[in-house]
Amino acid sequence: MPTSRDDRVSAPEIDPPHRLLMGPGPINADPRVLRAMSAGLVGQYDPAMTGYMAETQQLYRGVFRTANDATLLVDGTSRAGIEAILVSLLAPGDRVLVPVFGRFGHLLAEIAERCGAEVHTVEREWGTVFTPEEIEAALDRVRPKLLAIVQGDTSTTMCQPLAELGALCRARGVLFYSDITASLGGNPFEMDAWGLDAASAGLQKCLGGPSGSSPVSLSDAAVAVIRGRRHIEAGIREDDDEATGTRIASNYFDLGMILDYWGPRRLNHHTEATSMLYGARECARLLLAEGMDAAIARHALHGAAMTAGLVALGLELFGDQRHTMHNVVAVYIPDGVNGDAVRAGLLRDFAIEIGTSFGPLHGKVWRIGTMGYNARHDTVLLTLAALEHVLRAAGTNPTPGAGVAAAKEVYAR
Repeated sequence: MPTSRDDRVSAPEIDPPHRLLMGPGPINADPRVLRAMSAGLVGQYDPAMTGYMAETQQLYRGVFRTANDATLLVDGTSRAGIEAILVSLLAPGDRVLVPVFGRFGHLLAEIAERCGAEVHTVEREWGTVFTPEEIEAALDRVRPKLLAIVQGDTSTTMCQPLAELGALCRARGVLFYSDITASLGGNPFEMDAWGLDAASAGLQKCLGGPSGSSPVSLSDAAVAVIRGRRHIEAGIREDDDEATGTRIASNYFDLGMILDYWGPRRLNHHTEATSMLYGARECARLLLAEGMDAAIARHALHGAAMTAGLVALGLELFGDQRHTMHNVVAVYIPDGVNGDAVRAGLLRDFAIEIGTSFGPLHGKVWRIGTMGYNARHDTVLLTLAALEHVLRAAGTNPTPGAGVAAAKEVYAR
């Protein structure tokens, strides 16, 4: 006789432990963003939904400081936005220049290689940034189609100056793309004024949301390149939808089709991630309600307070302090201190998470973030007080109360 099988699986309701995420990202999402994400679902072509999409586009034009019509969301983490831009702009054999000053420059180079591009890199020691003259010399040597560079690389906490690079690219007919995932919302960024053709970000850092949606913006020049590679799927294309150029290698990340989905034709491409769109919309709405300049100043203030507190605890700062991001700071792990044990102690005793780093910095530095919803007075002071306790338990001798006092001095000024 056949045996019966019970396929029911018992699992408890999700109930994650409370954590204060003070590492390099992700951070604790703003409760208002989480509330927006719990709103009811509507169909992807419901007038309410297409209205929210249009509102989201307009909001992110304000965040990116651009007039670009092609400003929208790529459904996926920040890496999805990076890959969508690179695979859509780079055809096999195209030359791309990637200046590398941390882990995420290496990521841009790898993704470009996977697109079949001819990738040229220049490298800087981790903890430093490139000068415009170094970029200019590399542009003249490589003569690329695209310059792809990270603005804020959280692996090193460095913020690459971009303001002068757009003019260098325009003078040479080079497209200019930057990954601004770690920096947008907490550091100055001017898409149009700085002459960028493409930029991509994520929600999980200074924008104050969860990972899972990547805002992107494209100039008319970038859109023209993408439209020159237009191949609409069988089953939805019409008789006058002629294919042009080399087909973009990815279907999901084909920005030509994504532009048609977000544009007036509303050509079906994928089912929009409705809850993530709600969250992304709320992230941008909150930033613009605060004011972009005010949000940047907030990150600068709390970042300065955290930095002063860490120095007062006897920790040495990593990297060129003239070019650090406002929202994350790196400090050397003291000699004789087990860095992972300190991080574990913070998590166990205080429910606070900080980060280490990658590659040549792994196990050598801690990275501590003050970004998004966590760029606040109370989170900075709590983290410094907890870190003082754990450092003392690890065998160092910080002056009692010094970290909190130094941070308070910054706030008083």
